[in-house]
Amino acid sequence: MKKKIQYSNEPIGEVRILNDFLPSPGELAFKEKKVKVTMTLSQASVDFFKAEAKKHHTSYQAMIRQLLDIYASQQRS
Repeated sequence: MKKKIQYSNEPIGEVRILNDFLPSPGELAFKEKKVKVTMTLSQASVDFFKAEAKKHHTSYQAMIRQLLDIYASQQRS
């Protein structure tokens, strides 16, 4: 069993108010249009992405899509 937290009535120091930096719910709900494609990848590449995706609890396809999106955006600049 964890120890209970003991709160005290001590001063907490200087308080700073931060500007709202989080995206709006509308921005979070935005889904970019996706297009299905068929491609053949090497077994080594697929194995790599599957292993990494498992470590990070995500989809290997989403990781590949994100990699391609980042690459494409860098090439546009």
